[in-house]
Amino acid sequence: MAKTPAWQRKEGKSANGGLNAKGRASAKAEGMNLKPPVKSGDNPRRASFLARMGNMPGPEYKDGEPTRLLLSLRAWGASSKADAKAKAKAISARNAKK
Repeated sequence: MAKTPAWQRKEGKSANGGLNAKGRASAKAEGMNLKPPVKSGDNPRRASFLARMGNMPGPEYKDGEPTRLLLSLRAWGASSKADAKAKAKAISARNAKK
């Protein structure tokens, strides 16, 4: 039986959200073109990520532990889904003025 790629398994996922080096390598081997995360600043990709993840369904905590959704939001500079939506809106507004 063939194993699923590392990016889909725990061994390819970072403990603080996102993928680790092994996960990114397995995703690239499958033809995915992953860009590095933009964890600060007014980059439009950051605004897009925060808006998208801030609107994701599902809880932020499960059994008292943060879910992978919340861990990813924290890694990109947001403390919650509501904070992610607010930051995305603010970044987009600042980018529109430029």
